[in-house]
Amino acid sequence: QVQLVESGGHLVQAGGSLRLSCAASGSIFSINDMGWYRQVPGKQRELVASITSGGSTNYADSVKGRFAISRDNAKNTVYLQMNSLKPEDTAVYYCNADLKRSLWEGYSQYWGQGTQVTVSS
Repeated sequence: QVQLVESGGHLVQAGGSLRLSCAASGSIFSINDMGWYRQVPGKQRELVASITSGGSTNYADSVKGRFAISRDNAKNTVYLQMNSLKPEDTAVYYCNADLKRSLWEGYSQYWGQGTQVTVSS
């Protein structure tokens, strides 16, 4: 069994900062890419940022220069530092990991349960 547990979502004023964390636990052999997505009601889930096992990063244009993704491979944990938050950043943020549970399995996508980020104007 694999679990991804997010934390750090909160209500914050515009211009403020938050740091999200996501820890993967359970039967994990290897983790490839990890990432953060977000979703608002009525819209598709969108990629916010992703990071490879080697540390290469990718960001949505809307968050470039404001958000930073990082990971601790020893702890199977990914972080999202969010600065200069805007009301349009309000969403449920989901952690994603591309991982394999054993040497003999292929990689599969796993999701966390989501954490609410609300930015007030």
